[in-house]
Amino acid sequence: MNRPSFAWRGRNVLLRSVAASPVLWTAAALLAAVWVAASSPDTGAPIHFVYQPIDFRLDSCETPERHAPETMAGGVAVFDYNNDGHLDVFFTNGADIRTLKKDSPKYSDRLFENDGKGNFKDVTEKAGLAGAGFDNGVAIGDYDNDGYEDMFVGGVHGNHLYHNNGDGTFTDVTAKAGLNKPDSQYGPLWSVGAAWLDVNNDGLLDLFVINYLAWDVNTEPPCEAAPGRFDYCHPRFYKPTPNQLFLNNGDGTFRDVSAESGIRAHPGKGMGVGIADYDLDGLMDIFVTNDKMYNSFFHNKGGAKFEEIAFQAGLALTANGAFISGMGVDFRDIDNDGYPDIAFAALDNETFPLFRNLGDGEFEDISEPSAMARLSVPMAGYSPTIADFDNDGWKDIFVTRGHVQSLDYASRAPVAQPNTVFRNQRGAKFRALTAEAGLTAQPPSRHRGSAVGDLNGDGRLDVVVSALSAPAEIWINDSPGGNHWLEFELEGTKSNRDGIGARIKVVAGGTTQYNHVSFAAGYASSSAGPTHFGLGPNKSADLVEIRWPSGITQELRNVPADQVVKVKEPPK
Repeated sequence: MNRPSFAWRGRNVLLRSVAASPVLWTAAALLAAVWVAASSPDTGAPIHFVYQPIDFRLDSCETPERHAPETMAGGVAVFDYNNDGHLDVFFTNGADIRTLKKDSPKYSDRLFENDGKGNFKDVTEKAGLAGAGFDNGVAIGDYDNDGYEDMFVGGVHGNHLYHNNGDGTFTDVTAKAGLNKPDSQYGPLWSVGAAWLDVNNDGLLDLFVINYLAWDVNTEPPCEAAPGRFDYCHPRFYKPTPNQLFLNNGDGTFRDVSAESGIRAHPGKGMGVGIADYDLDGLMDIFVTNDKMYNSFFHNKGGAKFEEIAFQAGLALTANGAFISGMGVDFRDIDNDGYPDIAFAALDNETFPLFRNLGDGEFEDISEPSAMARLSVPMAGYSPTIADFDNDGWKDIFVTRGHVQSLDYASRAPVAQPNTVFRNQRGAKFRALTAEAGLTAQPPSRHRGSAVGDLNGDGRLDVVVSALSAPAEIWINDSPGGNHWLEFELEGTKSNRDGIGARIKVVAGGTTQYNHVSFAAGYASSSAGPTHFGLGPNKSADLVEIRWPSGITQELRNVPADQVVKVKEPPK
């Protein structure tokens, strides 16, 4: 069933049917998914995870009135906050829904330090990252090129920029950076996430902020799903808002160039952001999923100028032409042809769309031929991340699952769901693994954000997941098979220090792969570890080619596998 549509008449709201027979739809979808899973040939080692708890529970202040932000919380970041070589974990958290203040410790954002073996210690208080408002999404990036990762936290009517001081603490520099100014036309904005990227290749990270819909707790329409019982309203009851682009001035401040860049002219209801150089012109482009609206695709023309080309590129809608609940997104090369592709999540009966980059400026919806459509029809998802979880040289897709509606909606559709990893069958053909991957070891939940990284240093990518009113989950990757891997930790000199935007080509054993440095991933989250490649049985990479955002190209040859390779940008 698609997201329910509520008819609003003053204080009386009626639920509209969105399908003639939702039970038959769901049953047919389940049968199709089972058939595809049974008939798709599996290759190589399977993907498998084991559950590890972490002491965090997302509290979004759920109320019987069902205010929209309550169901949209849950950003996660995986990054090395103290430069000890181990990836740490950060969770955003909610606040009192009426005051938007963290008036109780249960609403604290949380930072956990990793000891390198996958064990985590709460260091939130020392770090100064408890937060102040209803926080939604997180974006990691070293905006001042000092070698320490900084953090942008987007939230409901309030964002925060935290500067990493390099001593285990952070300072809120939002006002100093010029990121606390209200919007003169739209009023307070609700950010669900952001991405750091260098839009003009000047070596400084700029900030793209995705804003969801216009929301006010005092004027929000009540949506009655049954007599005396409310649920979250359809997005059509809210107005769209514009995304924002802030240009880095290089002195710790930012300038709002949303209007002059062309971004502001296209308001939406943004839920996810993916960044990649889709046409390989050396400039990073921006794709935004919108909730029940046309998606947005901003082509970078240079000079911090963008044109919106979603229709021309074939990305505005899925193949069936219907508006869907576009959630989180990832933007990476899925079929090893050198062009970044797009995967995003949606709700049940909408499928998890997959768009292949044709290399000629256009994308093709391959959800059906890849089997993603049939496999995901009965699923509702939030956060897709594209990564090679079995190190076979082909990127897979991990999707956090859970419905947007409250648990009261469970009589109509599954609300709490397990997560699923879609295994790439070597060529953009997928197999859905849920129980087989160990992901039913925990009860189903309303999962939200996710971030990926190697938490225990074994060369296999792990996943951290948040869930509404439920414990967070760490899924430690213990996939068998003994495949080899390489990770690249870049240090830009002329380019931004993180190397965000750098394109990496790896050739090993006759197979060529591509990836690029981007920390934006999934829904409201940030995966800020080294860039990962699986090598399959190959014990070395014959060639590694890095094209830096500055335009400098660097080559490494005969690189031994199973290591994190630190690469510094050469002077020319």
